[in-house]
Amino acid sequence: MLPPFPLFTRNKQRHMGLDTLERELIEAICTTCNLQDVETTSIKADDPLIGPESALGIDSLDALEIVVMVQKDYGVRIESENTSRIVLQSAASLASHIRKYSPYDLDHGE
Repeated sequence: MLPPFPLFTRNKQRHMGLDTLERELIEAICTTCNLQDVETTSIKADDPLIGPESALGIDSLDALEIVVMVQKDYGVRIESENTSRIVLQSAASLASHIRKYSPYDLDHGE
């Protein structure tokens, strides 16, 4: 079941190195994973989301929560473990995957 409305637009405007969707995803990830001590404004679009280089400190259980959040909130599935490794590399790669597979017209409202 899809969420009743898209939570984002395809706004490519950059702010602090992130476009609107990338910034929204960083904030949603921090909320979903209960990351309270993260300075989201310091995270760049291509910074690693998961792994030892990640400023977020996300582990594999957090990654699963992110996959569920993306499906629930954005209507986009991340099917396999291999796909999730690629898609969850950065906010930019996750936003790109959502834009590619979203059931919504992302240009609506612009």
